[in-house]
Amino acid sequence: MTTQIVETAQIVETAQDTRTIQLADGDGWLTVCDRALLTPGRGVAALLPDGRQVALFVDRAGRAYAIDNRDPFTGAYVLSRGLVGSAGGRPFVASPLLKQRFDLETGACLDDDDVSVPVFPVRGD
Repeated sequence: MTTQIVETAQIVETAQDTRTIQLADGDGWLTVCDRALLTPGRGVAALLPDGRQVALFVDRAGRAYAIDNRDPFTGAYVLSRGLVGSAGGRPFVASPLLKQRFDLETGACLDDDDVSVPVFPVRGD
């Protein structure tokens, strides 16, 4: 039996030159997709092993983000198809349905302080 120790303290700030995108998963990292599948300014949905859906984004600087794909206002799993932009230097995605904006770093809704979506720690490897 081989024991492998994974360093989780070192987080890669950009995903531009990496081969895979990974999400924090308990004590380790779950590989979600190849970096080549992400286009700056567009989202991609991924199904996690526990049945949750995540919306993955990468900005033009190569920083990767992951938020829950469920729009809390409608219950639809559509945030990966939203419009990506920035407000005050903060990256956001606007729901394609009702256009509420969600901060990609914190998950906070920029249009309703009482609403947010879960965010997932991301790294490139």
